[in-house]
Amino acid sequence: MKTPVKATLISVAVVVVLVLVAVVYALVNQRPTPPPEEGSGAGGSSVVREGSHVLDEGGPDAVTVVEFLDFECEACGAFYPIVEDLREKYAGQITYVVRYFPLPGHFNSKNAAIAAEAAAQQDRFEDMYHRLFETQAEWGEAQESRADLFRGFAEELGLDMAAYDAAVADPATTERVELDFNEGRALGVDSTPTFFLDGEKLELQTLNDLEDAIAAAVSGGQ
Repeated sequence: MKTPVKATLISVAVVVVLVLVAVVYALVNQRPTPPPEEGSGAGGSSVVREGSHVLDEGGPDAVTVVEFLDFECEACGAFYPIVEDLREKYAGQITYVVRYFPLPGHFNSKNAAIAAEAAAQQDRFEDMYHRLFETQAEWGEAQESRADLFRGFAEELGLDMAAYDAAVADPATTERVELDFNEGRALGVDSTPTFFLDGEKLELQTLNDLEDAIAAAVSGGQ
């Protein structure tokens, strides 16, 4: 049977523990949460990072458009001429950035991205970008590797083929493609093409929505 003194000591100990727990909880929850980096998503992923492929560098007041794309994606192929028209129409007013997002369901999407990245290492990214989209009907949906075809494109572009082959074989080239893909996933990309405008993901319903968003952003900054 507990004595009154012993019961009192136990009660005091319980109170002390509860008070300590409350103090710790309060201190933890009062720590300020650092604000997210602008244009960043989960895990510090950035919509644009150093080394992203910039097709057009706009002026100081330009809006930034980022496209996560898959060279084998038919929807990306449908947007390609639209994007090219918008790049020309808003030249100097937009900074246009391309990032890789090869969908697992497309057999040659990663091969195409690796070919583009290998060309990028010779400052010929945009040339390969155009060639891959312009020939998409020739190789898209193939169920066997088209890496040799992409190598043929590199030859036609006059690339240093020893350097191209070394880049394609280099695991770092694949890792560069996967970096874009993984950051895209962290940013909520789950299909292609996915566009971001000044760091905000666009939800497009029609082919005209991209231009409407760009036009509104450009006019708003003037």
